[in-house]
Amino acid sequence: MIDTQQTLYERVGGEPAVTELVHDFYDRVLADPELQPFFEQTSLDKLHRMQREFFSAAMDGPITYSGRPLSHVHHGRGITRHHFGLYVGHLLDTLKTRGIDDQDVQDILGRISTYTNDIIGGVGSAG
Repeated sequence: MIDTQQTLYERVGGEPAVTELVHDFYDRVLADPELQPFFEQTSLDKLHRMQREFFSAAMDGPITYSGRPLSHVHHGRGITRHHFGLYVGHLLDTLKTRGIDDQDVQDILGRISTYTNDIIGGVGSAG
């Protein structure tokens, strides 16, 4: 049973768990030949830091996202709905592997999906 008194961030294990989740998640993303090219010119330290902030903020954690708006960060990168689906699939696999409660997994995916248009930039489902 889910403790509704805790935030989603607390239920997944707080900062240590989110840090490990981001590390495991990007191991999967960077091993994906369709997604890896998007990160070739990206500082992995900065990517991990920004993703920890983003996940923390999305899960009602104490850390706020300090990066540029997602629509600006992803604009013109050619990210399609297909790519975003792969990304979300890796997130789902990572969450399940880490033993996150099914309802919490669905909550996290629901929160992340609200940013779909910011990330794909209206590119659509091509690709």
